[in-house]
Amino acid sequence: MTLLLSRADVEAALDVPTVLAALDAGFRTAARPPAAQRVGTRLPGPGTAVCLIPGLLPDVPAYTVKVNAKFPGASPALRGIVCLHSLADGELLALLDSASVTAWRTGLAAALATHVLAPPSADSVAVIGAGAQSRTTLQALRSLRPIGKVVAYDLDPARAAALGEPVPSARAAVEAADIVITATWSRDPLLDADVLRPGLHLTSLGFDEPGKTELSPALLRVSRLVVDDAALAATSGVLHGAALPPSAATPLADVLRGIAPAHQGDRPTVFAPIGLPWQDLALAWPVYLAARAGTAPASFDFH
Repeated sequence: MTLLLSRADVEAALDVPTVLAALDAGFRTAARPPAAQRVGTRLPGPGTAVCLIPGLLPDVPAYTVKVNAKFPGASPALRGIVCLHSLADGELLALLDSASVTAWRTGLAAALATHVLAPPSADSVAVIGAGAQSRTTLQALRSLRPIGKVVAYDLDPARAAALGEPVPSARAAVEAADIVITATWSRDPLLDADVLRPGLHLTSLGFDEPGKTELSPALLRVSRLVVDDAALAATSGVLHGAALPPSAATPLADVLRGIAPAHQGDRPTVFAPIGLPWQDLALAWPVYLAARAGTAPASFDFH
């Protein structure tokens, strides 16, 4: 029987420390296989289609295949499924709501990187784009370090107010905090190099496909840039958008493994992930185990 895990099922079975540990271990072991693919294409009209295959991790007897539809004007903006298969025989173990899996695994990975890269004393956060992705990132970050003031900027003032103290512009948000999280659909830079100051950290979640950009090339060139995968970032992520080579960015795995330092004096840092297939498995597997062990969710026999 295949478990059918809705958004509510995923969030009920999600244990934040367990998934944070799985993500940390995944980065440290460089778990991405050479065959991993992240394929995306524009659709007629406003949408894009994305497929991430295969999600693999050492010692996990399963793999994931994720298929997403992304439509910025829809609610939710991301729809799709994560298929969890047995690595032994391909049995379809579960179908998980992709919007919740993506929001949480992205938010947890972003929080992990932000906590490592931001100065230890940084305790104020600015959010630019106050949607679901910002909420999960902020919630995960609170589990890793004390957070005091939170300010938020969004085109919808009510949505900004629901997440923090609303401010009138993206620039005002940056000026009010030590840590900045941007999570938008922008295809034009929201911030330029003139907002930078010593010790500032920015986590930009909007470089997940070609054409999307939140930070200007000038800002990226003078910051210390950290990514989850330099090769993918160069073909369809932040490096591609800024016309920078893979060598211009430090892999987060190198920081977590102690190969590269977490800080370079007070130089501003930017973490700009693209999202990797194995990160879906890092969340989907423990959620599946917890759901299977708890109150049985809906299931279906595809045979």
